[in-house]
Amino acid sequence: MLTVSNLSVQFGKRVLFDEVNTKFQTGNCYGIIGANGAGKSTFLKIISGKQEPTSGQVHIEPGKRMSVLEQNHNAYDEYTVLEAVVMGNKELYTIKKEIDALYADYTDENAEKIGELQVKFEEMDGWNADAEAAAMLSNLGIAEDLHYSQMSDLDGKQKVRVLLAQALFGNPDILIMDEPTNDLDFETIGWLENFLANYDNCVIVVSHDRHFLDAVCTHISDIDFGKITHYSGNYTFWYESSQLAAKQRAQQNKKAEEKKKELEEFIRRFSANVAKSKQATSRKKMIEKLNVDEIKPSSRRYPAIIFKSDREAGDQILNIENLSKTLDNEILFQNVDLNLQRGDKVAVISKNSKAVTSFFQIIMEKEMANSGNYSWGVTTTQSYLPLDNSEYFQNSELNLVDWLRQYAQTEEEREEVFLRGFLGKMIFSGEEALKKSNVLSGGEKVRCMLSKMMMKRANILLLDEPTNHLDLESIQSLNNSLINFNGTILFSTHDHEFAQTVANRIIELTPSGIIDRHSTFDNYLQDNKTKELRTKMYQ
Repeated sequence: MLTVSNLSVQFGKRVLFDEVNTKFQTGNCYGIIGANGAGKSTFLKIISGKQEPTSGQVHIEPGKRMSVLEQNHNAYDEYTVLEAVVMGNKELYTIKKEIDALYADYTDENAEKIGELQVKFEEMDGWNADAEAAAMLSNLGIAEDLHYSQMSDLDGKQKVRVLLAQALFGNPDILIMDEPTNDLDFETIGWLENFLANYDNCVIVVSHDRHFLDAVCTHISDIDFGKITHYSGNYTFWYESSQLAAKQRAQQNKKAEEKKKELEEFIRRFSANVAKSKQATSRKKMIEKLNVDEIKPSSRRYPAIIFKSDREAGDQILNIENLSKTLDNEILFQNVDLNLQRGDKVAVISKNSKAVTSFFQIIMEKEMANSGNYSWGVTTTQSYLPLDNSEYFQNSELNLVDWLRQYAQTEEEREEVFLRGFLGKMIFSGEEALKKSNVLSGGEKVRCMLSKMMMKRANILLLDEPTNHLDLESIQSLNNSLINFNGTILFSTHDHEFAQTVANRIIELTPSGIIDRHSTFDNYLQDNKTKELRTKMYQ
C-alpha cells in the first residue's frame, strides 16, 4: 500500500532518519511512537508529501487515495462546513465543481461533457456525498444547523471536528492523522475509536492518548536510533512486553528456555484479555499474530516520578459548601457541596474546561469564588500542578539546579549532588541540568513542576491536565506513580487511560450543580442514569 525506501532526513548535523525501509499494509492501523524530538510529525509530513526527505522516496500504490488530517485550523475559513468536508475527497469535489460550472454556463456543447462527468461522479457515489458528509459531521458533534455555516464562524474546537470529518470522508485508502484526539471530548473520541477499529484500509497515526492507541492500533511503529520498527499489537502490549524484555535482559542467570516460556505466558494472558475487550470483534483479531521473537527491550528512558508524603492526613480532607463561579456572565459551576475523604482519587471533569481550572484555582487560593466557602483539614498539605505554569519560569534566569533548589525542604536537598541526582532521575542529566529555566520546552517545564511537587512531600496532590506536553514515557511514569500514591488526589485530564486507572471517584462540574459518583471513569461514562442526568444538567 505505502512503501518507504532508503529514507534519510538530516537537519544540519542532526540525523532524524537513517536509510529507513518499511511498508504500511492495507487493513492495519499503525501507531507511530517515539521520544519527543524523534521525528514522528516529520515522518507524517514526509509520507503525506508536505516535506521532502534529504534522500530516499515514498511510493503509494497507483490508484490509491491518501487523506491527511489538516493541522491548519483556518485553512478552509472561506468555505461552508459541508463543503469543507466534501473537499476531503479532492477528485470528487473537483468533478462536482466542474459540473456546477458547466450547468451555470449551459450550452449544447457542454451537455456531452456534463454527461461524461456525471457518469464518473455517480461511480464515485457523488450523489450521496452531501448526505455522507452530514452524517459524519453529526457523529462528530457538529449540529445540523451549522452544516451550511462558514468555517470562519466556528470556534476552534468545532473546526477540529470538521477537519476530522474531512479526513475520514469518502473512505480513503490511506488515512494519516497527527494527534487526532486533541480538543475532542471523551464521547467523540469513543466514536472515533469505534470508527477506526472497524476501518478496513490503512491508518497511520501519531497520538499521546494510550487508550486511543490501544483501541485502534494493530501495530506499533517505534522510531528509535533513526529507524522505524513495526511491532504487532497495541500500545499496552508494546509497553508491557518491552518492559518484560528489559527485565529479562537484566536477569543474566535465567536460562533462555525459561525466558521464552515467560514471554509466551505473557502473550497468552494478554491475548486472553484482548479477547474479552469490546474491540475483539473488529480487527483486534490481529492480536492472534503476536510473536515472541518481536519482543525486544526498548531504549526509552522513563522519568522516576515517585510521590511520597511526610505524614498521613487525618479524616478531614476538604469540605466545600455552596461554591459558585461565574466568568464574563457565564456560569462555570454553582452550588458545589463536597466532602473529600482520605484516599479519594478524584477525576474532576466538565464540558467546560474553564470550570475545572477555576475550581482548582479557587481551592488553591489563586482565584476568588462568587459565593460559598471551603476548608482544608488541619493535617493536610497540598501540592499543585496548575494548567498554566508560566509564572514559575518566565522571569527566571536560574539554571535547573538552582531553580529546583528554591523548593528544597532540607539542607541535604539544597546540596548540588542531591539536586543533580534528582534531576537526573527526571531525565535532566549532565549538562541538561544546567539549562536556563526560561528556555525550557512545555514537557520539560512539566517535568520540573513534578520535581517541585515531589520535593514538597504533600499528602494531597492537585493536578490540572498533568499530561499536557508530556511524552508517552513521562505520561506512563506519572500514571503509575498516581496509582501507587497513598494520599488523596484531585486531578483533571483528557487522557482516558489516566482517568480510568487512577480515579476512584468522579466529580463533574456543571452550570446546574455537580454530579458526584464513587465509580471508575468507564462506569461513569457508561451508566445510563448518569448519562440522562448529565444531559439535563447542561441544558
